[in-house]
Amino acid sequence: MKKAQYYKLNSSNKVLCQLCPHYCTIPEDKSGICRTRINQSGTLYSENYGKVASIAIDPIEKKPLYHFKPGSKILSIGSYGCNMRCSFCQNYSLSQAKVQTRYLEPENIIDLMTQFPDNIGIAFTYNEPLMWYEYILNVSKKIKEVNPEYAVVIVTNGYINPEPLREILPYIDAMNIDLKTINNQTYQRLCKGKLDTVLQTIETSLKHCHVEVTSLIITGENDSESEIEELAIYLGKINKNIPLHLSRYFPNYKMNNPPTPVNILIQAKEIAEKYLNYVYVGNLPEIEANTYCPKCGELLIERKYYHTIIKHQANVCPVCQKNLPIIL
Repeated sequence: MKKAQYYKLNSSNKVLCQLCPHYCTIPEDKSGICRTRINQSGTLYSENYGKVASIAIDPIEKKPLYHFKPGSKILSIGSYGCNMRCSFCQNYSLSQAKVQTRYLEPENIIDLMTQFPDNIGIAFTYNEPLMWYEYILNVSKKIKEVNPEYAVVIVTNGYINPEPLREILPYIDAMNIDLKTINNQTYQRLCKGKLDTVLQTIETSLKHCHVEVTSLIITGENDSESEIEELAIYLGKINKNIPLHLSRYFPNYKMNNPPTPVNILIQAKEIAEKYLNYVYVGNLPEIEANTYCPKCGELLIERKYYHTIIKHQANVCPVCQKNLPIIL
């Protein structure tokens, strides 16, 4: 364990965690909603510091990130714990329970990264990585000291307070942020979180690093035409070039709604494309996921499942010369 950041001591040895908007008041020998931050004698500790539960070399497109170093591979690691309680969680075995782990010092992670010659960096993913805050911050700092060219990626629910977010952002190159719904009541009911915090994280992060957004389209919950349109309008007002990934829901964890119909996802894509230049459908390999120039329609990146072919090695469309928001 390691002493946590962002907390203060209250009366009777209780601590107030200030990492995320839950502001958990944690009695002695108890943990917060995330199950990763524990109060011991009035000091808050990161219980999962250095504890790695899952590790793999993944295509960057699996995060999903389509406009950040497409076609590359990235070392992906995760721990356990999450500060949301999504009833549809696709990774609940890691996010909602403590599991067997292996301890790795930050230096071990850097050594591991160098063992794979085609690896572009590290992605913190699988559970909610921001509940691994102190570890990610330390690992990311060391990575940038060793080799600033290594990419640091976070796949997150975006549920973090502004101050810790601002501290970690200088070390982050790309983020995929889950936007579960554009309806605050649905956020509270299904995820035990608040919409405004996630929107603030998206807007703040866009000023510091590459950001893509994922929305899981759940049958009967957030799949209406009006909600899809509202979500796309919101993102489009910030930046029309934000890549939006619309993922297909399948029954999991505590939710038994039927899988998202394919036609609903296709329709959602068509609606979102009125307001955004880049919209992709996930969890459906049969649906095209190519990237085209939004001005002239030139094919820029061809994707067949996780096989990526980059047609033009430049950030400018070879046909119409439009600048392209893609980090190659």
